[in-house]
Amino acid sequence: MAEPDDASAAQLLDGIVPDEVYHAYRSLVETQGCAPDEAADLLGGIGVVTALLERGMAYRRPEAGGSPRLIPAPPDLALQGVLTEMNQRLAEENERFLTGRRRLIEASPAPVAGGSGSAGGLIQVVTEPNEITQLSGVLVNAARHDWLTLENYLAERPIDETAIVAAPPALRNGVRRRTIYESRCAEHPVAAKHIASAAELGEEARLLASIGMKMKLADGSVAMLPLGPTGMTGAVLVRSPVIVAALREYFELLWERATPIGAVQPDSPLTDELRAILELLAQGADDEGIARRLKISATTVRRRITAIREELGAPSRFAAGAAAVRRGWIK
Repeated sequence: MAEPDDASAAQLLDGIVPDEVYHAYRSLVETQGCAPDEAADLLGGIGVVTALLERGMAYRRPEAGGSPRLIPAPPDLALQGVLTEMNQRLAEENERFLTGRRRLIEASPAPVAGGSGSAGGLIQVVTEPNEITQLSGVLVNAARHDWLTLENYLAERPIDETAIVAAPPALRNGVRRRTIYESRCAEHPVAAKHIASAAELGEEARLLASIGMKMKLADGSVAMLPLGPTGMTGAVLVRSPVIVAALREYFELLWERATPIGAVQPDSPLTDELRAILELLAQGADDEGIARRLKISATTVRRRITAIREELGAPSRFAAGAAAVRRGWIK
């Protein structure tokens, strides 16, 4: 194993860990380790030594025929240990936040008509965009078994790189993440890139021609629904077991109807004529050219293309051809 060096330690760890821990690690690197009983005096106290060990930035290495030494971990492994510890701490803080919010709601008096909550804290209305975003992050980290989302094409502003929020990885092993995207999302280059990134983090994704609303659902315990088309002007946090169970069933029904991304849909609704029109569309043929090739009227072609676009939820002729290829309807 390569010895850790001061330059790589500075490059990877500076600004990531508390200064006293960082400087203690640097000192340990410079001395190439020390005896455990000397570490507190050399590095600045027993608390700093404990912090290095808990983060995996240092370890005790047995020495042949002698006492063990406290050795610095290589900077990349030290950083990995630091990030793991930070990740666990953030997850615990999010859980405490969610527990505290639930207790606050349960302790609040029953709301009057027109209020923003409901008896027993089963329904909560949230109208601040920042709070909506924060609660969304809390929910995904609170999921133990399933994280389910519906995503339509509606957004507060045009979709570009700055409008896409990075998909949160599941923080616990065993959490299954599933999302149903409106088909148009997969045809937009930026949104498609986001979907691919989410898949790399373990998300299962399917496409549906039309999705009426966004939704987030953690296990069978809590759901977040939008009050507006995009979900950022207001949202409802639902903890009612009956309603959450119904929303879970709704998601599963849509999941069965949706098409896995990249998979061939076994029950394609296309007739031979529609498939031929789609193939010519994908090749860039215009209405008149398609009509001549298939020996039908241009009016019929336009009518068929409209039906195809509605079926695929495609905003344009080109998008319809691309969506059909993605679904496996045509090659």
